[in-house]
Amino acid sequence: MSVTTTPAPVLAPPLAAPRSRGYWGTVGYRLRHDPVTLFFGALLLMIILSALFAPWLSPFDPYKESIIRRLKVPGYMGHLLGTDELGRDMLSRLLHGGRITLMMGFVPVLVATLVGGGLGILAGLAGGRVNALIMRVMDVFYAFPSVLLAVAISGAMGGGVFNALLALSLVFIPPLCRVAETATTQVRNLDFVDAARATGAKLHLVLWHHVLGNVLGPILVYASGMISVGILLGSGLSFLGLGVKPPEPDWGLMLNTLRQAIYVNPLLAALPGIAIFLTSVSINMVSDGLRSAMDVRL
Repeated sequence: MSVTTTPAPVLAPPLAAPRSRGYWGTVGYRLRHDPVTLFFGALLLMIILSALFAPWLSPFDPYKESIIRRLKVPGYMGHLLGTDELGRDMLSRLLHGGRITLMMGFVPVLVATLVGGGLGILAGLAGGRVNALIMRVMDVFYAFPSVLLAVAISGAMGGGVFNALLALSLVFIPPLCRVAETATTQVRNLDFVDAARATGAKLHLVLWHHVLGNVLGPILVYASGMISVGILLGSGLSFLGLGVKPPEPDWGLMLNTLRQAIYVNPLLAALPGIAIFLTSVSINMVSDGLRSAMDVRL
C-alpha cells in the first residue's frame, strides 16, 4: 500500500516594498512628466547655449559696419536675418546680445538671492529687534516701484553694464528678503525647531539642519521667476540709455536703435523684441513648473 504525499505549496516571493523617492526625487519625477515645462526648459537651454557659444555660432563680426548694406532683408548675401541700421549682421548681434541680456537677468537675481535671502533668513530666525531692524530697512525700498527705483539708481550712478547690474541687484534684494523672512518665520514656529532649541542646539546648527532645507524651496521658486523681470528691466534700462552703451550688442539697446526702421523693415525692428519675449516666457513657464513640482501639497 503506497502512501501518496501532496507536494508542499510553493509560496510566491514577497512583493518588494515600493521605494520611496524622497522630496527631491519626487520633484524630479514631476518635472520629467511635465511636457510643458520640458518644452520651455529645452527652449531656454537652447537660448542660453546659443548665447554662451555666440563667438563660434556667429557667421559675421557683430561690430563690423557697412553703410551700403544697411537694413537689408533676411537672406541678403548670407545674412540670414538681414542687417541693422549700420549694416551689421542681425543674427550675430542677436547671439552676442543674448549674453549681456541674460547676464542682466541671472546675475542680479543671484546676488539678491544670496544677500536678500541671507538677511531674510537671519531676520526670521532671530526675530525681535534684529527682525525689526532688517525689515524696516527693506520697507524703505518698498516705498518706490521697482521700475522707478531701478531707473533712479542707474541714472544716479550713470550708465554702463556694472551700474545696471548693481541697480537691479538693489531692486531685487527687498522682495527676496521678504519671501525668505516669511518662510523662515513659518518654519521657526514648528515643533521640530523648538525641540532642537530645547536640546541646546546652537543657532547655526538649527539653521543648517532644520531651517535651510525647508525655506530654500520658496526662495528658489521666487528667484527663478525674478529672472524674467531682470531681463525686462535690464532691457528697459538699455532702451532708455541707462544700461549697455553702443556699440555693445544688447536686445534692449537694439530695440532702441532699430525703432526708426520700423517703417522700412518692421521684421528687423521686431527681432530683439521677439527674443526678449521668448526668453521671458520660457523662464516664466519653467518657474511655474518648478513651483508646481516643489509644492508638497500636491
